[in-house]
Amino acid sequence: MELTSGQRKALFALVVAALTALGIYMFVPGARAARSDGSRPAATHSPIAPASPSAAPAASSPAPAATTPSAPDIYQWLPFSQAELASAAAVVTQFSDAYGTFSYSENAAAYVNSMQNLITPELSQVLENAYTVPGVASQRASKKQVSTGRAVINSLRAFGPSSMTFVVTISQEITDTSGRSNLTTQYAVTVVGAGNSWQVNDIELSQAGNS
Repeated sequence: MELTSGQRKALFALVVAALTALGIYMFVPGARAARSDGSRPAATHSPIAPASPSAAPAASSPAPAATTPSAPDIYQWLPFSQAELASAAAVVTQFSDAYGTFSYSENAAAYVNSMQNLITPELSQVLENAYTVPGVASQRASKKQVSTGRAVINSLRAFGPSSMTFVVTISQEITDTSGRSNLTTQYAVTVVGAGNSWQVNDIELSQAGNS
């Protein structure tokens, strides 16, 4: 049906009004915000709660220090105390120093006298006899030998309730008519006694005893 002039005017007015309303919605921020508030709820975001102190990882406790086991007292298994061992070793060292020290100008009695309180009467006689062996004594005298001995204990080879055998190295600095020389020999030296009272009763080359 063909519209009359009045109807066309009314339709045109409705179109203009609709376009105007659309423009307001599209380009006016206030109108769009109002419609958004009324048409759908704004998206909500839950704030991130700060971590509570209890949520923090607990500081690890330091590990307990490892306990070092104490060294065993070996003297509880031995027939002598530490003091007795030290006393016996001191006698061995003094004797060995004197054993390696001599002079062509002294006789056997003087040589043995230098260690008299450190040795048994039996060993005293053995050493005096060895000092006067003809071949050894004549060479010592003819070459005017003078020796200075220094001893070092290397180990404890054997022991019992009243004896200890030490391996000892005796170094001798020998001066004679030929000049100066050094001699190093290892011996097995045995002491007998107890407590702080020890005496040497035997000396021999270490190879002659148990190694």
